Order: sequence, then structure tokens, then C-alpha cells
Amino acid sequence: MLNVPSQAFPAPGSQQRVSSQGRSKVPLKQGRSLMDWIRLTKSGKDLTGLKGGLIEVTEEELKKHNKKEDCWICIRGFVYNVSPYMEYHPGGEDELMRAAGADGTDLFNEVHRWVNYESMLKECLVGRMAVKPAVPKDCHEGKRVLNGMLPKSQMSDTLPRDVTDTLPREDLSSPSYDWFQTESSVTIVVYTKQKNISLDSVIVDLQDDSLRAEAVIKDHSYLVHVGLSHEVQENFSVRVIENVGKIEIVLQKKESVSWQCLGDHLEKHDSFIPKKDTGLYYRRCQLISKEDVTHDTRLFCLMLPPSTHLQVPVGQHVYLKLSVTGDFISVSGPEGDFKVSKLQEVEDLFLLAAGTGFTPMVTVLNYALSHMSSLRKVKLMFFNKTEDDIIWRCQLEKLALREKRFDVEFVLSAPSPEWNGKQGHISRALLSEFLQRSSENSRAFLCICGPTPFTDEGIRLLHDLNFSDDEIHGFTA
Repeated sequence: MLNVPSQAFPAPGSQQRVSSQGRSKVPLKQGRSLMDWIRLTKSGKDLTGLKGGLIEVTEEELKKHNKKEDCWICIRGFVYNVSPYMEYHPGGEDELMRAAGADGTDLFNEVHRWVNYESMLKECLVGRMAVKPAVPKDCHEGKRVLNGMLPKSQMSDTLPRDVTDTLPREDLSSPSYDWFQTESSVTIVVYTKQKNISLDSVIVDLQDDSLRAEAVIKDHSYLVHVGLSHEVQENFSVRVIENVGKIEIVLQKKESVSWQCLGDHLEKHDSFIPKKDTGLYYRRCQLISKEDVTHDTRLFCLMLPPSTHLQVPVGQHVYLKLSVTGDFISVSGPEGDFKVSKLQEVEDLFLLAAGTGFTPMVTVLNYALSHMSSLRKVKLMFFNKTEDDIIWRCQLEKLALREKRFDVEFVLSAPSPEWNGKQGHISRALLSEFLQRSSENSRAFLCICGPTPFTDEGIRLLHDLNFSDDEIHGFTA
């Protein structure tokens, strides 16, 4: 826990009392300033040597890590690997080595009592000393020993039976979670055990002092769902460390009290099940504005609650529920099986949309032009009934003029006599002309979305034109 500094500030003997004590800081190498350290901690580099995990540390284990290149120090019950911090420490390496492989709490309190070490060394946290905390009877932490983490011997008990039937053998291990606290905050850490987890894979809702945090991992969903033991502020932060698959959710306490447990377990807490079996979870969003896009299409702008973190991944969608006269609309979590990994190394991207089937193409198009370094050309063929039905026609035409890699073609099934563009329904002839690659052997991918008959017929035609299933994604509601 953080401590309030005493009247003697900085503490006697602190490196900050340079002028009064005549002491000076140890000169640091170039590139070893405080800001350099902060940049290193935010780089996602594994500073613990544990690949994102937390462990219980016995006294015997702690004593083994007593060298500069392998230095663990215990401060107030938490163990940190300070080897990466050695060259950044203003007091020098020798000062840190005084507590190498031991409990350095007393030494820290003498010299650095005022320092926010939890924040400074957060990415160096190895785990807790192996002391089982006392848990009040009204906090149901079950078998948990290290805050939220189970010992390996108990891990199999948490894996639902249906998961073992559906997951590949190498992926049997369920994600896990842990939590720790400072005087002002509580941090929940989810260990997904999968690399390349992105921020849009995490959905967090705080409602009535209950926390619901969902991590979408491949085709499965891991859920942390607890009624918090104390009140927290509605604002929180979410961070993902992609290279180790770690998720951090930081809550701000309303009162600076020590939590004895995270809270009571709620429905499906600590479950890891196929995403298709999770059902939809809605949160109420305020309707901010609505705008006419075409004669029968409107654009709704919704504001998420400040107590919700939700990002819709590229190519996915949400469901809406609303009262006819209400100003609030309930919004589900993201749904869909489109993965941006399908677009890796794609050179030619073809988008086929009919009517409001253009909706998922917006995020795919934006992602392609912003993030696909291999992209040579992205082409959109947009089917509608009349000119008035074309969503965002002006914006699409301006984008095509501004972005050389993008082309758009409009096809109308009931055009006016003045229409000079393509007309008709989706057909082999239209697609044969449209699906021209930038080079003979370029890697292509196709996305198609619209009414079910349109999508089904389009996929059939694409197969006839020798495109494989791996090269086609059909969006479905």
C-alpha cells in the first residue's frame, strides 16, 4: 500500500535531500533517465522474466535471486524483479543490491518512503510472498490463494467440462486472473495465455458496483464477473500487453481502504466457454443524435456509459434493443466471426455490398487503407435499387478521387433513364469484369454482405470464378 509521507519530507537519508545532506545521485548513463524508464515500461517488453504471469514466492526462492543480473526484492509483501531497473535507479546499483534476494521493506521506508514504487515497478511485479491472506467470511474467494490466481494443482477444477470437449488439445489451459491494489486503485489482471490479444477483444462493464470483464480469445470467451467488495469510481482504464497476452483493468477506489478480497462471484464468473454459447449482454447507451443519410436510412450516434469499455472489431456488428419512445438504446457486445488476420499480405481486396450490407464494409475499408501495407488495390461494387438508395455516395466518390488505391462502382437494379452507370443484379458477367487483379498472381480476398439471397448467389458465383473458401468472407447477421 502507498503511505502518506511524514512531516520530514523527503525522508532523512533520502536521495532527494541532496542539498542538506551533501549527497549526490549516482550519474546515470545516457538513455537511462526516468522518462526512458517510463518508455521501457510501456513498450510491452517482458520485464519480469515470467512472460506475463504472477507467482507465489517462497523465502527460499527469493534468496536465489540475489545477483545484479537476477535481482528480486520484496517490498511490503510484493516481489519485484529489479534487474531491468538497475541502470535507471538514481541511487545506483549498489543501493538496490543491499536488498537483493531479501525483504527490502525497512530499507525502502528509510530511504524512499515517499516514492510511488507500485507505479514505478508495476511491470516488474513477480508476485506475492507465499503468505496466505486472511479472508473475511462474507467474501467468497473459494480456493484462491494468490488473490485471484489458483495454484496449478487446482487449475483443472476451474475448466468447464464442455471446454475440454471443444478446445484443441494444446489449448486446454483456461485463462486465469489475479488482482492487486494500491491505496487508491485496484488492478485486475487477466492472463489469456495467448499472444496478440488486442484492445477490441476486451469488453468491460461496471454496473451497480459489479464488474463484468469479458476477453474474447479466438472463438471462446473468458469472463471475470464479481460484485465488488467496495465502491469504485465509474471511470476506469483498460490496457493490453499484446506480446504476452496480459490484460489490465485499473479501477479507482472511492475510499482509501484496504480490500480483503475482490468481491463475490457472480454468474459465469471465471468461465471459459465457446463464444456462441455466451448469449448477448446489453448496456444502455444514450442516443446523442440521428441524421438522415438517404430517404430510408438514418445514422444514429450513441454514447457508451462512462463505466463501459467496448470497441467493435473490424468487420463485426452489434445488436440494438430500444423502447419506441426512449432516449436510450441497449447495445449488445460485438458479434461476428471476421478476423483481420485474414487480410494479412492481401494485395487485392474486393468488397461486394448490397444496400445496408455496406455497413461492415466501412470498417474493413478504413482498416485496409490505414493498416494494410501490402495492399495495392481495394475495389467496392455497391448494389442498390435507385440512386437515392446509395449510402454515402458523395463520400465514397471523394475518397476514390483522393485515394489512388480505391475504386468504387455503383450498380442499380431500377435506375432512372438518366443513369449512365452499371445496372442489373449480381451476375457472373458483372463480377468477371470487376474482379480484375492488379497482377496475375496477386493475393486476393473478397468480402460480401447484403440480403441473404444476394450473399448466397454472390458466393456461388465466386466459386464458379475459381475463388476458394479461404479467399471469401460472407457477412451474416
